[in-house]
Amino acid sequence: MKNQRYTTILWDVDDTLLDFELSEKCALQKSFQTFNLEINDEIIKRYSMINTQYWKKLELGQVCKEEVLIGRFLTLFDELKQKPDSITAFQRDYQYNLAHVYFYKDDSKELCLKLKNNCKQYLVTNGVSYTQRTKLQLAGFDLIMDDIFVSEEIGIPKPAIAFFEKCFEKIPEFDREKTIIVGDSLTSDMLGGNNAKVATCWYNPKGIVNDTNVITDYQINHLWQLLDII
Repeated sequence: MKNQRYTTILWDVDDTLLDFELSEKCALQKSFQTFNLEINDEIIKRYSMINTQYWKKLELGQVCKEEVLIGRFLTLFDELKQKPDSITAFQRDYQYNLAHVYFYKDDSKELCLKLKNNCKQYLVTNGVSYTQRTKLQLAGFDLIMDDIFVSEEIGIPKPAIAFFEKCFEKIPEFDREKTIIVGDSLTSDMLGGNNAKVATCWYNPKGIVNDTNVITDYQINHLWQLLDII
């Protein structure tokens, strides 16, 4: 690629490169089955809403990672007329299941392989370290990316500027002007890009309206559209 606008890509993982919504559903169904609990689409939808709320609180610094992991299930099972004997055991089982199931979005692996010889590529994720690294290895992204940055290991979540500064310290010959972050979350990825003063590309396949103050330099509804941007 000649005259590239961007030579460093910061990729979000969940619901950007990988279909987190589908993985979440599969992992939840398996854990409910293991603990002999009844599950339906309504419960899955409700859990997803609760889970999102907890991760938003983490982004805002209102809770810590441990409170997210256990709290989401405490809240869910408080609402249901059933619960496992141990919330902690259920959480561990769910996290294991989540680490071992993955689905690519828009042939994302092929896209990243295509970009490998022309761009430096890094993963920036707020997910649980064990879960993220396990599934990224299974999905083959560990061999494609130049590095993987997980908030649990860095000690600070997206969208904090401190998270990105620590990432930038580990990127050889980092050039802010040649860097772009690609992700589905306005409050985590795009706001993080704003805070870090790098270009932002909002992956928005569902056509959500941006009614926030977060600035997006580009918007795509299919990952391969990024080729026209960089």
